[in-house]
Amino acid sequence: MSSDNPIVEMSKVSKWFGATRALDDVDLAVHPGRIIGLLGAIGAGKSTLLRSIIGLYLPDDGRVVTFGCPARDLGPQELARIGYVHQEGEMLNWMTVGQLVRYVAAYYPNWNKDLEQRYISDFGINLQARVGSLSPGERQKVAILIAVGFEPELLILDEPASALDPIARARFLDLLLELIQTEGRTIVISSHILSDVEKVIDHVVIMDHGRIIRDSSFDDLREEFSRIRLTALHGPLPAQLPFTGIIQCQRSDGEALLTVRHQSPDCIEQQAQAIDCEAEIQPLPLEDIYRLVVESKSQHRADQR
Repeated sequence: MSSDNPIVEMSKVSKWFGATRALDDVDLAVHPGRIIGLLGAIGAGKSTLLRSIIGLYLPDDGRVVTFGCPARDLGPQELARIGYVHQEGEMLNWMTVGQLVRYVAAYYPNWNKDLEQRYISDFGINLQARVGSLSPGERQKVAILIAVGFEPELLILDEPASALDPIARARFLDLLLELIQTEGRTIVISSHILSDVEKVIDHVVIMDHGRIIRDSSFDDLREEFSRIRLTALHGPLPAQLPFTGIIQCQRSDGEALLTVRHQSPDCIEQQAQAIDCEAEIQPLPLEDIYRLVVESKSQHRADQR
């Protein structure tokens, strides 16, 4: 589904807030047809990056281009192609939910009424409730509805499900998978609930201290790291295990749990057979992969000092 032509291009982008450098020389290309997971700790620069894409923040250095237009010059034509949800989103509190939905829908000739009705039913939206009286979770449901109702080409989600209960989060993830079925549609989602994110994304961007430290397909990232449960078939494990790229190791006389990097399944099996062991290869969850990538980068920075 991806095209060679990115819909978002960030080149050498830096952004300062006082003495804090929120974005540090960031390069990023977002291609159509992807669901991108934007990961990072609080303060890593995720929200600043997302707001820079739509021109809410302007870079102090570098260049941001969205749908072929400099982000600072985005007009109604480009913004009508972008849906945006963030935690602190403000809405018109004096309106009822139904009034707010109709108000927003009036700006979009392509508003999908069928999607709206199904969403209202699936998420239990109360159209008569005053927006200002909604709980954080209910507000987030409404914010998502008015961002997806016109089926934007680019959907930007900044911690969109943080206030949702587990059932609502599962329905929300199903909605994202449905939306991405339209060719060329792109979703960028930032979330600290990595167990949810990994169910839907196909690309990963990891940020740390304002920098992008990893930008790769999720499949490539999963192939890079493996967990091996090693069991000795006869006698104890050898003192020196033959595996290369070991990141972590927990062991007893007869068993070991290893985390390795850049090791193919065939190579792991051969090395296990060589020491008369059985190897069970397990994929790592995204949360563990994220931690290993960040820790590896932090160690690399420390070694350079």
